[in-house]
Amino acid sequence: MRRSANDIHFNPATLPMQASIMRRLIRRQSSTQQIGQLVEDKALLYLKKHGLKPICRNYRCRAGEIDLIMNDRQALVFIEVRFRQQTKYGSGADTVDYRKQQKLILTAQHFLLSQHYSEWPACRFDVLAATRSSQDKTSLQFDWIKNAFDLQ
Repeated sequence: MRRSANDIHFNPATLPMQASIMRRLIRRQSSTQQIGQLVEDKALLYLKKHGLKPICRNYRCRAGEIDLIMNDRQALVFIEVRFRQQTKYGSGADTVDYRKQQKLILTAQHFLLSQHYSEWPACRFDVLAATRSSQDKTSLQFDWIKNAFDLQ
């Protein structure tokens, strides 16, 4: 029998190993998502304490996702939450590069269009970098960067 490039080949001896690898990946991914959710929960509480009012969480569209959308007096604030266990390789804020900024801008524009504002409010993009506290490993330290980047 001749095989084509589209044929899928299974080796029964490797199936149990592949299944165990998949289980570990799924477990790791879900624990990462759980940690991300907990960090976002704490970030939301932190920002509320500083006077911001929540509008939306985890707004998604084809362009990307915005973790938090909040109101700060007259400004609409789009917030990217980044978590790093350690800062020896840089803070979470360092990971919001030009490409990520462009995704956030496109997603924010989608949000604004979907809300049918009669007049667009003043907007800003903030980054909230969270790291584990050096004194207490169960608490978080936040570095809030207001106006982290502008529309370009």
